[in-house]
Amino acid sequence: MDDGGAREVAVDGIETAVPSAAFASERDEATICYPIRGDLPLGDDDELLMIRKRRGLGADLYNGPGGKVEPGETPAEAAVRETREETGVDVGAVDKRGEFDFFFGDEHVFCCHVYVGREVSGVPEDTPEAFPEWRARRDVPYDEMWEDDVLWVPRVLDGDTIRGVFYFDDDGDDLLEYDVAAGVDGFD
Repeated sequence: MDDGGAREVAVDGIETAVPSAAFASERDEATICYPIRGDLPLGDDDELLMIRKRRGLGADLYNGPGGKVEPGETPAEAAVRETREETGVDVGAVDKRGEFDFFFGDEHVFCCHVYVGREVSGVPEDTPEAFPEWRARRDVPYDEMWEDDVLWVPRVLDGDTIRGVFYFDDDGDDLLEYDVAAGVDGFD
């Protein structure tokens, strides 16, 4: 169906037109991986590996390890590599749980593929990129994370599959609008 160059998305219950170019197939891609100790849905005492970023985008915030997908690399391969590089921990398997598009102002910054890491081995070590630590689910520091994380991380830890689009201000500091859908199928 021809949508006239825009895609309708619901943001807080309000239909919003988003330029179709924003969802172009050629886009910068990134990953986030949450290695877990336990099974989904993750219980309050079960743990996930988080990092506090030392530098770059999201410095001083908590998140899962992750970063850019390199040329010739799949998002799943990038999730495994980035987890190892940022934490010293290996994940033997990753399970895709989410896919998000992020905008800072009118600029599509990247598409982020979210994974849960299983078959975890190794001991977390501080790296030039991050300070890693195991956190019980009940202790996830949402007030020290990206503003959008509270909208989807709990759902991923509950075992949901999520798609979303997040619109921040030009500097990426304030979340202005979003649309998140749970229970989606069709991840690669």
